Amino acid sequence: MRVYLPATLSDVQQLLADGAWMPLGGTGFALTPALREAYVAGDDEELSEVALREAARASLRLLAARDGDLPVRRVVVVAERDDAAARPDLDVAVVRISGPVTEDQVVAVHVDGADAETAVRAAVDCIDEADLGDEDAELALGDAEDHDLAWYATQELPFLLDLL
Repeated sequence: MRVYLPATLSDVQQLLADGAWMPLGGTGFALTPALREAYVAGDDEELSEVALREAARASLRLLAARDGDLPVRRVVVVAERDDAAARPDLDVAVVRISGPVTEDQVVAVHVDGADAETAVRAAVDCIDEADLGDEDAELALGDAEDHDLAWYATQELPFLLDLL
């Protein structure tokens, strides 16, 4: 199953340095049967995009909890995993994996561009308020989500990190 795992740039650094990385709580997002049932229309590609966007939103929470000197950008690691178990009790796209992601399981990584950094930083600062219904916070979150994530092949990751 293709799994979309919320991450940060420091997680990508760890993946490259150690050859493996464990997503927080093993939590990711995927095109699950429950996600498919939740939408009246949409092909697999469109519904996978929903899972990707959910992972990107979860990446904001990771950014809010971490401190570092790397740019503040949403990151989603895409991996193929056979052990992804659906967690519909949490949400329709949520899955849990049982162990670390290895480099050979990674299909691609999606990362915000530099142009998104201001909007992402604002969204990180108000993600909880947005969840509680604050309209200004929801607008700030929407501004970040208006930015598309860039796609990077696994062999491009060292260069991505060098260019930051």
